Amino acid sequence: MDAHATAQGSPIATVNPYTGERVREFPELSAEDVGRAIDAAHSGFPDWRARSTADRGALVQRAGRLMRERKEELAHLLTLEVGKLIDSSRAEVDLASDILTYYGEHGPELMEERPLPVPDGTAVLVNEPLGVLLGVMPWNFPLYQVVRFAGPNLVLGNTILLKHASSCPQSALALEQLFTDAGVPPGVYTNLFVRGRDVGKIVDDSRVQGASLTGSERAGVSLGEIAGRNVKKSVLELGGSDPFVVLDGHNLERTVCAAFLGRMGNTGQCCVAAKRFIVLADVYDDFVTGLRDRMGEVRAGDPFDPATTLGPLSSEAAADLLMEQVRDAVDKGATVVLGGGRPDLPGAFVEPTLLTDVTPEMRAYREELFGPVAVVYRVADEDEAVALANTSPYGLGGAVFAADPERARGVADRLEAGMVWINHPTASRPELPFGGIKRSGYGRELGDMGIVEFANRKLVRYVDADAPIEEVLG
Repeated sequence: MDAHATAQGSPIATVNPYTGERVREFPELSAEDVGRAIDAAHSGFPDWRARSTADRGALVQRAGRLMRERKEELAHLLTLEVGKLIDSSRAEVDLASDILTYYGEHGPELMEERPLPVPDGTAVLVNEPLGVLLGVMPWNFPLYQVVRFAGPNLVLGNTILLKHASSCPQSALALEQLFTDAGVPPGVYTNLFVRGRDVGKIVDDSRVQGASLTGSERAGVSLGEIAGRNVKKSVLELGGSDPFVVLDGHNLERTVCAAFLGRMGNTGQCCVAAKRFIVLADVYDDFVTGLRDRMGEVRAGDPFDPATTLGPLSSEAAADLLMEQVRDAVDKGATVVLGGGRPDLPGAFVEPTLLTDVTPEMRAYREELFGPVAVVYRVADEDEAVALANTSPYGLGGAVFAADPERARGVADRLEAGMVWINHPTASRPELPFGGIKRSGYGRELGDMGIVEFANRKLVRYVDADAPIEEVLG
């Protein structure tokens, strides 16, 4: 029997969120299978580490090229498994390919040893890989989320065990096959079909040196606790409730367009999406009208149809949770400017919804809204905008829109977030670090910071053999 043959009733399954059809199931790995996978990653590490960074980078670049060659196949899987609009799926393939290409090309130079100024002799900081890493990844960006962790770490010389979301197993297998076809040796990148409850045992294993998780706050707290108990490095990218601050009415049409794209991308299912729109009073009414009109233009339907502009949420459970949050706000006095319900369509759809008059006792005020629901707040001035933005327990990203760059920068500097974009919705680029603070997690992926998160930043100090010996302190 094929190792990936269907297993009746397995929780690891492709379920089309548009039709509800259970397309294919996959068996969970046994504890023995997981142990063998960890052993292969551990055994493969010395040879992988011994290769030059240029060699490792060339294989990661080749994976990037294969990804573009397989663009339609991969995009089809993304749309099938998570309901992503087909054009958005293609865009995700492009971004993931760009990340692999970037780190394959630039990773070696980003890892170069750095000389440190010392009064005599020399000192350098050397970046060395740690060993086996576990990545725990979510469903909303099945390719991008994985490669922003795996790509830089493969170039660094770590070996990867990847536990993907149970709802996108075919995307997970396709990515594993892509790395294999690019020439990455056995054991260097391994997909694991395991449940979330199995993650702790993997982190506990002495052969595993660190773990990275992108997902829910609850999952992140659990993984961080286990990693800390084992004195192992972890990186967490968790939820977000990003503020989008509008300080003036300059080119308001562009600002509204940015707000729409920042909120509705991936059907609103993005950790770093704009979720709370904080608008100064003199432009508030025009902004609300403009955003309502843009959100009202979307067309729900089959995500494979290029004419569709609103796909389903990832699952019925996701749609039910979002509707509970909306109903709680409405029951407690929020104003529904647009939407507020579910369309009369099959699939996990929620209407594009715009809420105002949201207050602290409502769940929508403090919780992340993961879907096509926007909340707009009116504020009197910059101080009130910053105070409201910083009330969130999350601190992933944020955006500030203003014609005056100094004014915008002043507000950006006061926002409690890991990333702030000015006059553009928060986004991701291969060369820019990505990550948050507060309940949004810690550590960075991408950029020159991300590639060394799981590095041993070793100090090598040379002192002349005839130099005096200093007193040893520290």
